Amino acid sequence: MKRFYQMVSKACYAIAKSDKVVHKDEKEKLKEDVKKHWLALEDSLDEFGSDAAFQIEIVFDWLVENEPDPEECMSEFAEYYKANSKLFNPEVKAMIWKTANAIAESFSGKNKSELVALGKLGNLLR
Repeated sequence: MKRFYQMVSKACYAIAKSDKVVHKDEKEKLKEDVKKHWLALEDSLDEFGSDAAFQIEIVFDWLVENEPDPEECMSEFAEYYKANSKLFNPEVKAMIWKTANAIAESFSGKNKSELVALGKLGNLLR
C-alpha cells in the first residue's frame, strides 16, 4: 500500500502544480484530507510503524521541494492506475477525486490549468 499512497500523492501534486505554483492552502488541504479521509481507508503501516497513508503527505512535500514536471507525475499515476486497477474500487476513486477537487478549490477556486488537470484525472478514473 505504500506505493499506492505514493502514486495518489503524485496525482494530487499534478493537480496542485498544474498552474506552476503549489500554494500553502493546497498543502494544508491535502494534509487535512489525509487525516480526515485517507487514514481510515485501511490499516497498513510503513517501515517506521506509521500509517502508510501518511506517504501521501511525505511524498507530496518531497515533490513540492523537488518540482518534477506535473504532467510526468500524472502519467506515472495513470500507468500505476492501469496496472493496479484492483486497488481502485469506487470508494477509492471517489476519495481521489474529492481530494483532487479540494486541493484545486482551496486557493482562490479552480483556475483553467487545474480544470484541465482535473479533466484528465476524471477521464482516467471513469
